[in-house]
Amino acid sequence: MKIATYNVNGINGRLPVLLRWLEETAPDIVCLQELKAPQDKFPEKAIQDAGYHAIWHGQKSWNGVAILSRSGDIKEVRRGLPIDPDDTQSRYIEAIVNGIVVGCLYLPNGNPAPGPKFDYKLRWFKQFTVHAATLLASGKPVVLTGDYNVIPTELDAYKPERWVTDALFRPEVRSAFHTLIAQGWTDAIRKLYRGETIYTFFDYFRNAYGRNAGLRIDHFLLNPELDSRLVAGGVNLDVRGWEKTSDHAPVWIELKDQ
Repeated sequence: MKIATYNVNGINGRLPVLLRWLEETAPDIVCLQELKAPQDKFPEKAIQDAGYHAIWHGQKSWNGVAILSRSGDIKEVRRGLPIDPDDTQSRYIEAIVNGIVVGCLYLPNGNPAPGPKFDYKLRWFKQFTVHAATLLASGKPVVLTGDYNVIPTELDAYKPERWVTDALFRPEVRSAFHTLIAQGWTDAIRKLYRGETIYTFFDYFRNAYGRNAGLRIDHFLLNPELDSRLVAGGVNLDVRGWEKTSDHAPVWIELKDQ
């Protein structure tokens, strides 16, 4: 089974790129972030014509997350974090797909830091960590994937010294990520590429993609039930070089059957 995550940076504006990528790579499950589309503007028919069923949590102009499945077997569990029902930002959606609990998230950016946006990021992260603990305790196979807006270590950034004051790399954020991991989650891409440079995001400016001046901020966290099934993973870097593409590249993992 192949699972992918992709921050599309506007699903309607990038729809040709998304459809081309789906056709060329055919992942079984896809998590999308930054739809930047209200609920009624999600391109459901185009996604269905591409062979996928979908559930989504939209928001006008900002945020938005979706889960796609080639099998059509999607049982939605929740939208938004259960700890904060008053949060109006569309950043989390969870479903059971092919027997796997799939959590798709778009964690807040948090800039400028310090400030209200950074405080919201830490608050959201804490709530997410609480929810992750309940999923871990369930004993079901779980994957939590998406754009975490976290640079976990210096290895995950081109010239990390330039990011020391950024909300993606501040000590509080890295500490929150490591606290989450310490619950018992596996950072799948880092497990597969120990000590290697591997990036998932490249800014549109200063030819970042051409210079391989990127960040690793799109992550797959697996609980022990899925960690034991992990066999491969990587980044579709070529997609970042396509015309009118997102500033993120799709990331994928492959799991062996039970």
